[in-house]
Amino acid sequence: MDEPFNRSQLVALVQRLLQMDYHNEEEADQIIMEVQRHVLDPQVIDYIFWTDEGVTAEKAAEEIVDRALAYQPIIATWSLDQ
Repeated sequence: MDEPFNRSQLVALVQRLLQMDYHNEEEADQIIMEVQRHVLDPQVIDYIFWTDEGVTAEKAAEEIVDRALAYQPIIATWSLDQ
């Protein structure tokens, strides 16, 4: 993972996606890859493209980023010795 973005930088990227503030699909893909590069949550893009109806882009972007940053991967530990 690259140097981490701060929360406000991630919110700005997510807002751009929610508001469709990009020129073409390639630019959207670059924004998506940038968001994915800076959070561990594998579902972050699902949160962006499956937001609740009637939620403002700004509020949704903040909630999406907070949810993605709160993600804690589960590390399974097991042993063959059992």
